[in-house]
Order: sequence, then C-alpha cells, then structure tokens
Amino acid sequence: METGSPSYKTVFSLGWFNVRKLQSGTPTAQVNGSPKRLAAPDQREDNGSLSAPPDYEATVDACPRYEFYALSAPPGRRKLRPTLDMLRNGTPGKGQTFPGSPDSGDPSKDCVEKEGDDKDLEADKPKSEPIRFGWVTGVMIRCMLNIWGVILYLRLPWITAQAGIGLTWLIILMSAVVTSITGLSISAISTNGKVKAGGTYFLISRSLGPELGGSIGLLFSFANAVAVAMHVVGFAETVKDLLVEFDAVMSDPMNDIRIVGVITITVLFAIALAGMEWEAKAQIVFFFVILLSFISYFIGTILPASEEQQSKGYFSYKTEIFLQNMVPDWRGEDGSFFSMFSIFFPSATGILAGANISGDLKDPAVAIPQGTLMAIFLTTVTYLAITATIGGCVIRDASGSLNDTLVSANFTESCVGLGCNYGWNFTECALEGTCKYGLGNDYQTMSMVSAFSPLITAGIFAATLSSALACFVSAPKVFQCLCQDNLYPFIGFFAKGYGRNKEPLRAYGLTYILAIAFILIAELNTIAPIISNFFLCSYALINFSCFHATITNSPGWRPSFRYFSKWTALFGSIISVVIMFLLMWWAALIVVGVIVVSLAYVTYKKPEANWGSSVQAGTYNMALSNAVSLVNVEDHVKNFRPQCMVLSGPPNFRPALVDFVGAFTKGVSLMVCGNVLEVQGAVSTQDYDEQVQWMRTRKVCSFYSCITTSDLRTGAKNLMQVSGLGRLKPNTVVLGYKQNWQTDSPHCLESYVGIIHDAFDISAGVCVLRMHDGLDVSRTVKTHVNLAFEDPEATLSFDNQREAFRVVGADKCLETVFQGKQKKKNIDIYWLFDDGGLTLLIPYLLTRRKRWSRCKVRVFISGQISNAEQQKEEIQFLLNKFRLGFNEVVVLPDIEWIPEETSVKEFEDLIAPFRFNEGQQDQEAVEEMRKEAPWKVTDEDLRVYKKKTEQHIRLHEILQEHSRNAALIVMSLPVIQKGACPSTLYMAWLETVSKNLPPPVAFIRGNQQDVLTLYCQ
Repeated sequence: METGSPSYKTVFSLGWFNVRKLQSGTPTAQVNGSPKRLAAPDQREDNGSLSAPPDYEATVDACPRYEFYALSAPPGRRKLRPTLDMLRNGTPGKGQTFPGSPDSGDPSKDCVEKEGDDKDLEADKPKSEPIRFGWVTGVMIRCMLNIWGVILYLRLPWITAQAGIGLTWLIILMSAVVTSITGLSISAISTNGKVKAGGTYFLISRSLGPELGGSIGLLFSFANAVAVAMHVVGFAETVKDLLVEFDAVMSDPMNDIRIVGVITITVLFAIALAGMEWEAKAQIVFFFVILLSFISYFIGTILPASEEQQSKGYFSYKTEIFLQNMVPDWRGEDGSFFSMFSIFFPSATGILAGANISGDLKDPAVAIPQGTLMAIFLTTVTYLAITATIGGCVIRDASGSLNDTLVSANFTESCVGLGCNYGWNFTECALEGTCKYGLGNDYQTMSMVSAFSPLITAGIFAATLSSALACFVSAPKVFQCLCQDNLYPFIGFFAKGYGRNKEPLRAYGLTYILAIAFILIAELNTIAPIISNFFLCSYALINFSCFHATITNSPGWRPSFRYFSKWTALFGSIISVVIMFLLMWWAALIVVGVIVVSLAYVTYKKPEANWGSSVQAGTYNMALSNAVSLVNVEDHVKNFRPQCMVLSGPPNFRPALVDFVGAFTKGVSLMVCGNVLEVQGAVSTQDYDEQVQWMRTRKVCSFYSCITTSDLRTGAKNLMQVSGLGRLKPNTVVLGYKQNWQTDSPHCLESYVGIIHDAFDISAGVCVLRMHDGLDVSRTVKTHVNLAFEDPEATLSFDNQREAFRVVGADKCLETVFQGKQKKKNIDIYWLFDDGGLTLLIPYLLTRRKRWSRCKVRVFISGQISNAEQQKEEIQFLLNKFRLGFNEVVVLPDIEWIPEETSVKEFEDLIAPFRFNEGQQDQEAVEEMRKEAPWKVTDEDLRVYKKKTEQHIRLHEILQEHSRNAALIVMSLPVIQKGACPSTLYMAWLETVSKNLPPPVAFIRGNQQDVLTLYCQ
C-alpha cells in the first residue's frame, strides 16, 4: 500500500460481505490535486469477500451481480445477496444463514478461511464439461433432417399423383403455415427465460403449468417413440425393395420389413447409448448424404430420359405432363385431400427436433428461434421444388415394360394417356389398375429419376435413419424431464440420468420397446396418421401457451423474440385442433381423452410445482378483475355469505376452531385465519409458510393473516378492519371461548370481551366456539441448539449446546370432531333472540356437508304455555319459508322458571372472586373503585341483570336435559351495552350455560340485519 493512502480494517463479516472501517487517513475527493478513484465495486479482500467502498463503510450492501439471480450453481456454492435482516440488523433472520456459515451447507468455507483462496467458487471449472451444440448443428440441421424424412422420398411423389401439384402445394403450405406459426410461438416461449432439458414438455409445462404440461409430456414422448417406428419402417421398405430387386427376399415382403426394422432399431439404440456426441456426428454425415441425393435428383430431372426410364413414366420436363399433374386424381378408398394431408403432415413435425434437446444446447434462447425458423423455410422450399419437378416430368401410370411402345402395339388408335404422345402405350395397365410404375404406383420414383440412383437410396437411408435417430433421442429426453418432475406415479424409475450429459438410458430402453411394437405393424400409411394427432395436439398447446401468456399481461412474460402475435398464435392453436378432427376424428378424441384424464389426475394430486405459469397469471387476472367488478355489485340478502375472520392464532394451535369454520365456508365463502403476535419484529416467512401448508394438508380453504402489535385487542381490531379486498371482506368474527378467563389477568379478560364489542362496532356477526376439552392443543417442546451455528468461530462441542423451548401446534393428521363423520345425532339450535338469521344459516351450511348431512336439526324457542302451539306453528311456517329443511320446532315455556337453588349457588360461587367488597362505602367511593377495576361485579350489577342471570342459569339446566347427547349446540350469543356490564359477569353467563356439556357449543349472534329471506327478489 502506498504511503498516505487510507487503510481499512474489517470490523464485521457476513459471509461474503465485510464492513470495513477507515484505519488511518481521511478519504478525500482529491489526493495531491488529482481526483481520487473510488474502490471498484468488486474489490475483494484477501479472503475473497466483497469490500465496501469508503462511501459505504457502514453497510453490507452488494452491487448487482449475475450470480445473485442464477439458480444453476450447485447447493452450497451459490452466491447470495444480503437479506433485509442482514442489512438492517446485522444478523440473519429466522431460517436464514450467512453465505459461508457452518449451517449454510457451503463445503468450501473451511478451505476459504484456512487458505485465503481468492477463487470464485462458481467460476471453478467443472471436471467434466457436458457436450453442448450451437444453433446450426444442434437445431437447424437436426430439424431439417427430421423434416427431410421418409415422407419426402417415399410418399411425396405418390401424394403429388393423388392430389396434383396444386393441392400438394396447398398441403405443403398449410403444413408450413401451422409449423411457422408454431415456430414463432416456440421462439417466443424459449426466449422468455433460461430453457433447460425437456424440450417441448419443458416449454409447455413451464408456460401452462404442470396440469397441461404433464399431459403433453406423456403424449409427445409417445408420439416420438411411434415416429421412430415410422421412419424405421420407411427405411425397411427401401431395403425390402432392394432385396426384391436383387432376388434376396428373406421371407415375404411384410416380414422382411419387420426383420430389417428390428435390426435397424437395435443399431440406432446402440448409437443412442453411445451418447449425444456420437449421435451428433452421425447426423452431420446423414445431412451431407441427403444434400448429395438432392443434387443427384435435380441433375437427373434435366437429363434426357433413357428408354428404360420412359417405360417407367419419366420423360424429362414436359408442359403437358406438368399441366395434367396439376389437377388431382384420387384413387383408392383413402384418396382424399385430408387423407393425403394426414400422411404428409408427420414430415412437418420435425420442427421440434431441436427444441427437444434444449438441455444439450449452448444457448437455447438463441439456437431454437434461429435454427427452427431457418429449417422451416429451407425444407418448405425443398418440398415445393421437388413436388413441381417430379410432377413436371413423370406421368401417373406406366408399366415399366419396354414392349409397350406404339410401334409394337396392335391397337394404336385406342391409346389412352400422355404416354401416347411420347410413343408409349400404357393403356392396358392403366385401365386395369395394374401399372407398377409412375407417380401413382411407384414409391421409388425419385430413385428412378435421379442421375445416380444409389445416391437416392443413400438419401432415403440417411433421411429415415437421421429422423429415426432424432426421434429416438427426443422421446427419452422429454420423458426423463417429465419423470424428474414427479407428476405421475410409477415413472420415477426412468428419471435417472447417466454420464456427464445425464443420458436417460432407462428411457432409451422403454423407447426401444415401444418402437419395436409399432415396427411390427410394418405399414407406413397406417403408422403415419396415428402420430399426426399427437404432434398437432402439441402444436395446439404450444401456440395456446404463447397466446395465453400474452393476454395475461404478466410482467414475467418478456420474450426477447418479438416477431410473433398473440392472434396468430391463437389461429395456429385453433387450426391445429381443427385439422386433428378432420384427419382422424376418433384418434383426436382419444388424444383429448388422454389429456383430460391426465389433467384431472394432476389437478387432483396438486403437485408441489411452482413454475410461474401463465395459468397462474391468468388466475390472478381473473381474481383481480372479478374482485374489482364485485365492488360495483350491491349487497343483497340472497347473496349473503358468512365471510369469517377466525381469530385462531396459529391455525395449528386451534385445529377444532379452524375445522369448524372450514366446514361451513369451504366452497361457499371467505375464510381468513388471523394471528395477533404481541411481539415486535417481522413475521417469519417460514412460520407463515408452515401454517399455510398445514391448512392445505387438512384441505382447509382459508387465507392466513398475521399481524404484530403490542396489544391483542388492537391487533384483532386491525385485522377486522383491514382484512379482505372490496366486497371480499369478513362480516363475521369467529373466536374460541376463553377457557382460562377465571385465572387470566383482568387486562386479558377485558381485551377478550372488548374484541366482541369491537366486532359489533363494525356491524359484524360474532361466533364463539367452546369445546369440552378446550381448543388450544399447542404444547411446549424442548430442543437443543448448538451455539456454534450462531457463532462461526465457535466449535461444535457439548459446552456450546444449550436448551431452548419451542411451542408447536397440532399434527397434520390430528382429527377433530368437525372432520369425522357424524352419526344420526341432533344439531340443537337455541334460537332465543332474532339476530337476522345467522344463528340458523351457519348450522344449515354445516348440514350441507356430507359428514353432517345425517344429523337432524331441532330448533328450540322460548314461549308461554298458553300459546305454545301457536308459536310453534308460526316458527315452523317461517322456517319452511326460509327453505332450510328444519322440520322440528320445540317451544321452551319453562325457560322463564326460577332455577334451582343449587344452580344459583354454583353461579354465586363462580363470581365470588370477582365481587366488589363494597361494605358501607358511599356511592362516590364505589364509582372510584369501579373505574380502577371495571371488571368487578357490584351489587348493583347483580340487581340490574338479575333476570338475565336467572335465564342463563335456567338455560343450563334445559341444555343438560335436552342436548347432552347432541352433535352440536348452537345458541344465541347474549349482547350487552358497552361499559354497562362487567366482563367477568358476561363471561360467567357463558360459562354457566356451556359448562359440563360434552358436545361443542357455538354462541352465534348476527348483526341484526337479515341474512335469510322469504322472497325471490
């Protein structure tokens, strides 16, 4: 260090980040009259940590770095930006660790500390680099080889004879339109973030989510496996023709195809097992062989036709031939436009060959758009050119016999066909349909036209084998990615990869077996239409993914490829579905059925896959739009739903309370579990996620909201006021009965009763649930904490261990009374006070659940003996008008009777600890004492509420008589004037009514506004 330059001392270290203090000297704007250069943002100390510049010596802020966003580094080697807790408090938050600390899982920390290594851990070069391909060899050539498949050589001339040049061009252009639109959609999706292995499945699943992605992963893997069989059968057909030509048939033509096919697929299996590097080298060789075959073909079309070629229908370029072949000539049962389209379209499916090996590309976001679109353009031009040239120089029917010339024929005047114009008479075979040559009969027409026919044969071999090899590689890699996501059972076995490229050897074996099964069909025209629907379905979903991601306006949809339109993507999706049904409607139905079944399964299983799909963005948009539009909808009693704010604390502390509310709100209305923490500090994300996961496991449809305040009542009031969104806000407050009200502090008791008053203040209904054994099932457990994990300098020893205590809630599998199936018991409703109908509505919603549907509801009302029957009929008529299905009404005239003395004595003993000892004190002294202890009960309170007290004592006696064996007791919650009744007296009423009752007791009180109506408007 130069003399006079400032030196710094590290005073605080957080993993990769250090706080440095100026040791000597003062940082100035200039040194010796010249500007002083600030330390570089990536300045490092000897231990490789980031050094803060002098201006930021009191912070551990880090400059923006790529490594903070990249997820590709292995666990323990990722660089992490400092958290908010690190920046604000200098310590990691709960569940967080400093990068490089002992519990961060960083195996390199010891090495860094001991050796002072300056190396960037993420920059360490791996021992074995996997093979990666560019856009030419990895995508363009691979796609072109897959598109230049068996259809080009063996079926394109035959399709031209059937559909004519004009309609064949239409078929080619229609396929090109679908594939081009799909190519644009693939380009957009693949440039919206880093693409990993899995190809088409990865693109769709990460865009539309695991439900549709899993379905298409299964279909696409299967389609590629069948495509392997299609290309191998095309290769075997060519070999079979050669065997016939050289009289070397092994068995019969069909079995020869099967034998050659099985041998070929076995060789391809061996090449695939050798690895992607060998497969790529083989593809390059195939590519140049195909180019040579094209050169040989186009040269052959301009050479004069030999006599043998003329006998097979080739006459070089002739205007008459071109014009006659321009129009269609349908032949056979399958002679139709869409039959030809279904046979041709599989050749266009090769556009996904590059995307299917996305995990083996150097830069998929660049390679997939460039390579795919270039391959579509070049192959489309090739198909159009071959169609025009082959249709311009070869007639549809020829016998192949050198004797069928006009000179040797006895009936020259009756010659039919264009061959007559060139000295050949193919009339006999044309009329009888026995011609073996010509566009409409000979699949090897291109070989016959070629300047050097062995090159065409080599081209067929190269095209079929390269396409088969590409599909053989694509199917296992897509299937491996699907298996790794663990969306379906029993397929995890195929997820394992081997070698530096993680080759799916097990999936290769499965593809090999499937391909052999379809090779045994040995009929190319049967296999080709089968896979058309699978690929079309893939195209439809790819285009729909692009369309859906665009219309959701998600900020995360930022593809770097801009040359696409959501409307063209939608058109491509629709036209793909239409073509599916036009080709083979029954096969399309099978594909749709498979998607629906797999979609239903994944939706039911709900895999833990969060990929930021456009479906999630669409769900958010719909929810936001509906919530905003709901603001403009006026409330109506017919649409009232009990939207509950459940003051549950951590939900797993009071599972019965959560299950009770969840039983009548699930699928009906809003439920929010609120937790008030009487501590200062941020809410732990880990605790929040733990509670949400607990509710999800118990299938409780609820939100969870947590707030930190210094006072329970204030926190509960804030939750009531701010929870919800627009019309989706709580209108009913649910809380558990305070079991320990007699022993808890007076302040807590006042807060509890005050929460009920606060709920009524905001015009909300109130429900208080009491269980015989209480609601809170939390328990304190002892844990051991090693202090070495808090101090990086400490050692792992017994002396550094200390005991800690942690409060835990109920297990996920704990079953409460509200989760079990109820027997034929009663739900007893004591509708003593009219609150608008909430006391009736909640039990009604409960009985709609299958678990509670067998329970009979009884409604108890107070009344007089003189008119008990009249009151019963009146209430029964009202219940019928409410359409609740409650058919039993019980009038309680004895509720006004004086309770038994023993019951009165029990109540007096209950409130005795909370009585004022007034003695002979005057009224002013009593008022002063009342202000100091507002929860205590005076003689005046007992006098004013004597009748109400006796009613509750008597009600307890009635409950013991009628409802001890009920499944649930629902009762009107008493309402008192604010500040007029001591909280202890109020709780004594609730305690007296509900004590010693086995069934759950729910005290319910609405806000005195109608929630039930007799009318339809």
